[in-house]
Amino acid sequence: MIDLFAKWTIIFFGVFFICVGYLMLIKPDKARATLRKAGSTNFINYTEITIRMIPAVGLILSAENSKFPDIFKIAGWFMLCTSLVLYFVPRKLHHNFSLKAADILKPLYFILIAPFSFLIGILLIYSVI
Repeated sequence: MIDLFAKWTIIFFGVFFICVGYLMLIKPDKARATLRKAGSTNFINYTEITIRMIPAVGLILSAENSKFPDIFKIAGWFMLCTSLVLYFVPRKLHHNFSLKAADILKPLYFILIAPFSFLIGILLIYSVI
């Protein structure tokens, strides 16, 4: 049962990456505006961090049944540990980081990295089916 939950979590995570890639490709200004909101309020900050932990656990739990077990374990543990660290980083520092990242990442850059998001999404889905 847990394996099935982990597998579907990874499939949804892959679909999420594909949708984000589509957003970055078609509406890069919207993607940039979304990045600017990271950590902007307590609700957004802690919801974002908590939701991020779900696919992290999914990666860890589905690692053994995936086509890339070591990559899944490393990525899952990295996401989980960095999420836990972010719980203790002051929200304003997290928000300032996202603002600076959004300033650096011009809309053209979002368009250029969109294919990588598609690729990651497809690889995630492929690795568990």
